[in-house]
Amino acid sequence: MAVLVVDGGPFQVSRAVEVGAPAGELFAMVGDPRRHHEVDGSGTVRENIRVPERMGVGARFSTKMRMYGVPYRMTCVVTAYTPDEVVEWRHPFGHLWRWEFRALSPTRTLVTETFDYRGTPIKNRVKYYEATGFVRGNTAGIEATLQGLQDRYESSSSDM
Repeated sequence: MAVLVVDGGPFQVSRAVEVGAPAGELFAMVGDPRRHHEVDGSGTVRENIRVPERMGVGARFSTKMRMYGVPYRMTCVVTAYTPDEVVEWRHPFGHLWRWEFRALSPTRTLVTETFDYRGTPIKNRVKYYEATGFVRGNTAGIEATLQGLQDRYESSSSDM
């Protein structure tokens, strides 16, 4: 099954895919910043520097990143957290990354990832995010991430 385009409205990029794994298992991976490198399809996520003992709204985590060959570090704040269902964090620029997990059965989950730049304080955010290529690049990263997640579980379930 291909990655599906989800219409989240203006200033949002959302994609979804059905994955052959329980929602709780997928949430455990994405809800733990130490494991983000396992699912990242953009190639930008590296290791974590600081992760809280317990995740939840208001928790902060710092991650090493690399974009265009340039290493950097960022600290994000968790803005939504419902175990096995939703995890969302705010990037320092103000945009949000949101993951939603909807159990379709005990072993299948609809996973939706969203890049949401509606609430960024950046003036002329549309021009900024589009002119810098962040919308295009994040769209490609989301699609690669979700396709990789689907492939990872489809190949492991077909090996059984």
